[in-house]
Amino acid sequence: MLASGLRMLIVRRDDHPDREVAPELAGLARRPGLLTSGEKTERDEFTRHEKRAMVRAAWQSAHAARKRLDEGRALADQGCHPDAGSWTSVPDLLWGIAHGGITLDDVRHRVPPLREWPHELREFAAGGDKVLIAATARIQLLRRLFACLYPHTFDLHAFRVLLMDATGYTSEEVTGFGEKQVEFLPKGVRLTLVKKRAGLLRHRAFRDLPASRKKPDEQQAEEGRLTVNWPRREASEVVRQLLDFTAQARGRAAHVTDTLFVSAAVRPDYTVVFGPWHPTCDLSFKAWLDGVGVEVQGDPHIGRLRKSVKVEKAIVTEGRVSDAADDHTEEAFIGHYAQGTTLQILSGRTIATAQQHWFDQALDHVDGPTVLSDGQDVDQGQLQATGLSTQEAEGIMTGQLDMGVSHCKNPYQGPFSRPGELCTVAPLRCLECRNAWILPSNLPQLLLFKRHLERLRSVLAPPAFARLWGQSWVNLGAVLDDRTPEELAHARKHIEAGEAVLDLPLAANTEFDA
Repeated sequence: MLASGLRMLIVRRDDHPDREVAPELAGLARRPGLLTSGEKTERDEFTRHEKRAMVRAAWQSAHAARKRLDEGRALADQGCHPDAGSWTSVPDLLWGIAHGGITLDDVRHRVPPLREWPHELREFAAGGDKVLIAATARIQLLRRLFACLYPHTFDLHAFRVLLMDATGYTSEEVTGFGEKQVEFLPKGVRLTLVKKRAGLLRHRAFRDLPASRKKPDEQQAEEGRLTVNWPRREASEVVRQLLDFTAQARGRAAHVTDTLFVSAAVRPDYTVVFGPWHPTCDLSFKAWLDGVGVEVQGDPHIGRLRKSVKVEKAIVTEGRVSDAADDHTEEAFIGHYAQGTTLQILSGRTIATAQQHWFDQALDHVDGPTVLSDGQDVDQGQLQATGLSTQEAEGIMTGQLDMGVSHCKNPYQGPFSRPGELCTVAPLRCLECRNAWILPSNLPQLLLFKRHLERLRSVLAPPAFARLWGQSWVNLGAVLDDRTPEELAHARKHIEAGEAVLDLPLAANTEFDA
């Protein structure tokens, strides 16, 4: 940062018309800097097993938290003012806090010492710890009372996980919208998401899954066959539960309107604060993972969950960056999300599959002609026995399909031209074509074509010749090697007598001049 600020001062001084800066120094300041703003390591996404366990634990935690608040409020309805009831009665204390009949100082001064507490009050205040200390018993009791009526930090971690999983957006965005930014649709919800770091405000609609795509257990739960609140990956369901879960706390914090994540915290000085949720200050994400019993490898950072969702989106969109990067730029996706292990494995598989595809295409493309080299005249029956149709065999026998150095069974379906178009590379590429059929009568033209290639080989550079004619040269050598010396000598006599002619396009004689 200091280096960047210094360079900016030099550039601004150089831009001033009344200031002089040495050209070398100005050029140094304007060139790209060699110092970065520090080292960083991109976090990998959570594995699918870790993410699945995390989402399931979040649903269980959210269900347990809602059940705790329902039971606490039902218990408060059974109580009365502690002056009329008892200052050691849990229902009476809950009634007083829920209805504002007592303050925290009242509990601090009017609840008797720990040694006078009944067994029920001791168990309630201890919770799962089963340990009470006289010096902190009252503050621990107050925190338990408020936890029965209002959400706390631990509970809201679960809703953040569920919203990030359902929407795919960042922690900052899913915890940064208030009640006015929520609009329920007939089959979904529309949210106004704010990303302060990038200065973005976006309106996004999240549709519910159709009934056919829900799990059988989900459908049974909706039909009343099950009483378990099975996890549903729907943003509208999570938002509804969050609105209901934090309604009481948000009613006590009217000044907080930009978030649904509102919690109650009892401070050591016996004051209660209803305010926005601060997970990094109150209770970390790692502490929540430990509390719900989810083990993860690597850094327990909530940003890794966002990457897991982005990886799933990239898989669903079959690796299309433009679709996966729907809430940021493609450069951001490539720089921050495409480095995950899962995407690297998928990319490797994609590259290997593509390579194999083109390798197979190449092998299929240059498998070469079919050669009949029995040294005898070929009749139509022999051609049909090799797989040609009657029409194709008749065209070869009558010379209608003679392309110069070979015969072609279908010049309108060549691998070098579009289907339905007449081949435009014959006879120069016939030795690389799978439609070519070489008969013994083509031997004189093959020898003439070999002379043509030898002349090109002496003129062209070896890399250029290998690129343009390497495959034809190899295939031609293989065809001629199968011929007997008597057949080659007989073919040369036809050439010397002028009975064999090789017609080549003009470009075949001029390309080496380029």
